[in-house]
Amino acid sequence: MTPPGYKQTEVGVIPDDWDVVKLGDLIEYTKGYPFRSDEYAKDGVRIVRVSDTSYDSILEENPIFIPENKARQYAKWRLRTDDLIISTVGSKPPMYDSMVGKVILISQQNEGALLNQNAVLIRDKKKRAYVQQILLTHCRSKRYLTWIESIFRGNANQASITLKELFEFPVPFPDTDVEQRAIATALSDVDALLAALDRLIAKQRDLKQAAMQQLLTGQTRLPGFTGKWETKRLGEIAEMGSGGTPPSSVSSYYDGDIPWVSISDMTSGGKVIMSTDRNLTRSGFTNSAAQMFPVGTVLYAMYASLGECSVAGIPLCTSQAILGIRPKDRLDGEFLYYYLTSLKAFVKSLGQQGTQSNLNKGMVQDFRLSLPPLPEQTAIATVLSDMDAELAALEQRRDKTRALKQGMMQELLTGRTRLV
Repeated sequence: MTPPGYKQTEVGVIPDDWDVVKLGDLIEYTKGYPFRSDEYAKDGVRIVRVSDTSYDSILEENPIFIPENKARQYAKWRLRTDDLIISTVGSKPPMYDSMVGKVILISQQNEGALLNQNAVLIRDKKKRAYVQQILLTHCRSKRYLTWIESIFRGNANQASITLKELFEFPVPFPDTDVEQRAIATALSDVDALLAALDRLIAKQRDLKQAAMQQLLTGQTRLPGFTGKWETKRLGEIAEMGSGGTPPSSVSSYYDGDIPWVSISDMTSGGKVIMSTDRNLTRSGFTNSAAQMFPVGTVLYAMYASLGECSVAGIPLCTSQAILGIRPKDRLDGEFLYYYLTSLKAFVKSLGQQGTQSNLNKGMVQDFRLSLPPLPEQTAIATVLSDMDAELAALEQRRDKTRALKQGMMQELLTGRTRLV
């Protein structure tokens, strides 16, 4: 039953004094320009491509530019603070970072950049920045994702949408500027909090990276520790072995109770692996080269995601792409984890340069560690682990704030909760 003061519409129940309007009725738009590669320069005015955008920002990596004197003729495609851009090509939803139809709010940092093809610039017809915030939020809703899924053409990797269909997206809209502004302000405040948390998380990651560089090389010593470090081959101070994969064609080998770690478990599971996507049966374990690794084993990726590192939080086995490293008495497992993690960028670069696309047990055994006495190893690992805990707490707070915003969106953008 529809409550008093509300009405049923195609977008659900909304207040009687709200309207349902098409996105295209609220905005004016400009298609991105197809800049030619022979116009590119090392500096000047930036050109923003769809590939330069993430979920909520414009990336700084590998920017392209056009000379300032040439850019003057492209004033129509200049971006302004609070503009929205929507990609018209990309991947199938819901892979939002590369998704067709994703929407980005232009910040002051990218004021003056030029919009490339395969995206469209949209602005509120009345030039109201707060309406842009409302539109942005609608275009990141589940209802919007469902709309994009219904109109995209192509396949999962290369999809496109037409502006005609995009602009048919129905938007519930408050009748008064006062209520529009109040909703936009509330959502903008949460966005500001999320942005601040993102900055804190980035700063914490940088601090941890710097701490790893200083502590794991002995450039900075913790209070109470002195003396020289020793250089040791990893093979001297740890035992190691790789895993195995039973044939996936034999269903009886899988869905058992033996946790089996794949590379994807490591890339998605974080530092400590407590569960796996797939488990082996006793038969699957027996009919493969897999071996059981105890709690505390350091897991190290030799193929695909080179240098990815985790720690076994439960007894488990792994695929052959993963090396299980068991520290001996002179090596702290947490210290080893952070040491291998500090090498990740270097090890990954080997594969990118074509020098070595995979690692193997012998190569890892030959890794040289600059090793302090065991008590200092443990102290260093504790400092870095505490920094990880602080980072995890910030990320958890950010995730909770995002969930809060989702709830606010559902309440405010449907008029269930009124601010005026």
